[in-house]
Amino acid sequence: MKTVKIKAPYWDIAADIYFPDNFDASQKYPAIISAHPIGSCKEQTSGNVYGIALAKAGFVVIAFDASFQGDSGGEPRYIEDPTLRVEDFRLVADYLVTLDYVDENRIGVLGICGGGGYSVNAAMTERRIKAVGTITGANYGRVMREATQGNPIAFLEAVAAQRTAEARGAALRVDQGLYPSVEAAKADHADIDPLEATEYYRTARGEKPNGVNKTLFSHNAVAVGWDAYHLAEHLLTQPLMIIVGSKPGGFGAYRDGFEIINRSASTEKELVIIDGWSHYDLYDKPEPVAQALEKLIPFYQKYL
Repeated sequence: MKTVKIKAPYWDIAADIYFPDNFDASQKYPAIISAHPIGSCKEQTSGNVYGIALAKAGFVVIAFDASFQGDSGGEPRYIEDPTLRVEDFRLVADYLVTLDYVDENRIGVLGICGGGGYSVNAAMTERRIKAVGTITGANYGRVMREATQGNPIAFLEAVAAQRTAEARGAALRVDQGLYPSVEAAKADHADIDPLEATEYYRTARGEKPNGVNKTLFSHNAVAVGWDAYHLAEHLLTQPLMIIVGSKPGGFGAYRDGFEIINRSASTEKELVIIDGWSHYDLYDKPEPVAQALEKLIPFYQKYL
């Protein structure tokens, strides 16, 4: 593995490239762009779990940090803007096609959680992406709309007021996306998804310095009006492998799995339900990850 900086129009995108065993730079390899979840970073599930495994299966894998997050550039920090997140995929693809050892006609994408929704959306208009896989992929726009508890206009008004205040010099409002501890989540009777997210991100199991789960409140407006699957019935034609756990949670990846399969225009698509496991089990637990890879690796081998 090596870490690289990808030149973007205004800042650099940080990425880790994972190489197959016995890598030969004189050969051409299929490549997979691996996208991290909301609030995550490249050193967590997108890189250190799926990136490593797919590289061992013979793919060059590039796991990147979203702009404004992790080791990537962009100010102010902690912006979660779907439009910019999708643009990151194009910039990473731009980088891949400059590498002599990457076959430009065999580039796929893997997105996890919110990265899954972004991967689907990016593939609709980024035709260099030839195959799309998601692990417990979620539509961040829907997640945000549901978070407004039925009152998106009031939420948007609050965002607008905060952005005005910050433009006039007020302190930035940075929100924590998780409970401070597993005990706090249990005490609040949290849904399975925020409970297990806290257990993953706030303990030694998955904790990384850049996996901070923070968002800049004043930049949340775009997400409320965004739909990861808009025009999928017309534009999403690439082969799809959508993987979810059978235990549904509040972040809605289980529902989204059915929605994208039903809405997409792809003629080669499969929804895989990993029985007995949850959203966050699929991040790193050996048994469900192995089951996911048993489906993903042949999928990418076939279509890349």
